[in-house]
Amino acid sequence: MFAIVNIAGQQFRVRKDQELFVHRLEGNAGDKVEFSEVLMSGKDGNISFTNMPKVHAEIVDHLKGDKVIVFKKKRRKGYQKSNGHRQYLTKIKINDIA
Repeated sequence: MFAIVNIAGQQFRVRKDQELFVHRLEGNAGDKVEFSEVLMSGKDGNISFTNMPKVHAEIVDHLKGDKVIVFKKKRRKGYQKSNGHRQYLTKIKINDIA
């Protein structure tokens, strides 16, 4: 069974026991979270858009993503600017789709 769920403004295709990285969520490691904004669910090739289940997950860890370097340069003008960014992420494990 799988579900398309909206988590922190992004849509993910999730299934039971899957681990994924999402934008930072409120809560501590070990907390249980529930996502009720399920857009679609499917089981054995049957897709359903009605009577959506809820997705239960557990926060595994909070961490930061890889560093992204933003480099801007204007040729022959003496302008160059470098900037970096690391996204705050939360690793969650899908416990149940019910």
